[in-house]
Amino acid sequence: MRILTVPLILIGALAATLAAGGPSSARDITLPKTTADALKDVCGKVGGKFEQGANLYTCGTDCHGGAGTDCIVSCAPEQKCTAQVIGGRRPRSVAEALQVPEKKRR
Repeated sequence: MRILTVPLILIGALAATLAAGGPSSARDITLPKTTADALKDVCGKVGGKFEQGANLYTCGTDCHGGAGTDCIVSCAPEQKCTAQVIGGRRPRSVAEALQVPEKKRR
């Protein structure tokens, strides 16, 4: 009976993961340093929402030309930026991180 317990637990865990939509597909990407003004400019061009605090400035979009939180770029002064993107994308710029390429838009 013990021999069957471990495989059954593993099968159950796998089934639960697949039922929940699989493993998370979000990823963090490091981008070059970007000033607050530059991020604000790009954010406006892609339809995102720009926010600035004392030590951090961010832009969030729905990845499809509107404000949201599906694609986010966060930067601190004089440091590299971090982008959180969905899917297997590997953006190389802030603009690429904030929007899905044309061929993949809904």
